[in-house]
Amino acid sequence: MTTSVKPVASTWCPGCGDFGTLAAVKKAVAEVGIPPHEVVLVGGIGCSGGIHNFIETNGIHALHGRLLAQAVGVKLANPELTVIAAGGDGDGYAIGMGHFMHAFKKNASLLYIVMNNETYGLTKGQASPTSQVGFEGNVEAPFDAILTALSIPVPNFIARTFSGDPKTMTQVFVEAIRFNRANRGFAFVEDLSPCVTYNDTFKDWRARVVDVATLPGYNPSDRQTTFRLCVETMQAGKIPVGIMHRPPAVDPKEPGLELKLLPDKIGPARADIGVESNRAAYEKLLRAVA
Repeated sequence: MTTSVKPVASTWCPGCGDFGTLAAVKKAVAEVGIPPHEVVLVGGIGCSGGIHNFIETNGIHALHGRLLAQAVGVKLANPELTVIAAGGDGDGYAIGMGHFMHAFKKNASLLYIVMNNETYGLTKGQASPTSQVGFEGNVEAPFDAILTALSIPVPNFIARTFSGDPKTMTQVFVEAIRFNRANRGFAFVEDLSPCVTYNDTFKDWRARVVDVATLPGYNPSDRQTTFRLCVETMQAGKIPVGIMHRPPAVDPKEPGLELKLLPDKIGPARADIGVESNRAAYEKLLRAVA
């Protein structure tokens, strides 16, 4: 159920941070050298979830909060595809939270990008799971996806970017996609993507972002240290960005989910289901149930 059609004009507001994400995805795919027909972009619900409509590749508009389940399905159906899932903080961290948590554990080799603007932009600016206390009457502490991701002991690729720095974002996407294409597992990138209409945080976030790579003791293969650095940075009123976790090396015991289930990398979409080539297996099955 994919489509390959010409992209349509974006419906995003002028200046939306999601434009930076879209540009970075296009540049990263081009830099890695992936033909558009080998990419599937699974979009979520909300402003950011329409990203697959604005790029010339295969796309799926997923169910609300279920884009990761559908993205994993695409990857297992054909492991040769490069699968990118992209949505917002409301879609991913509210109704989609269950799938978000299990995606790290499943560790399928796909890239999940969450464009976090700390509001429900499409439905006119209500508080989201990441909204700060006081925003639109919000009294709950904001959810932090990076700290959650770092707490799950699976060799995932974890990073946070900022739409105000598209060059670095592109570099992070390139590394994440290469990680996926090597069948090393799940890559999660949260992009700080301001909503210029209902929660314009560009100026504030630009002044507060801190690259964790510049902090003393930074080691992307040491999730405990990165967790501590993130907490300390947040306590200082800053926002940690950069590559938070990068597994140190390829572990043959820990490949992506698709290689654990399909070691020959031939998924159902590419399997030979012809009668003659499968006759012996079919006859064995019939004898077993006779």
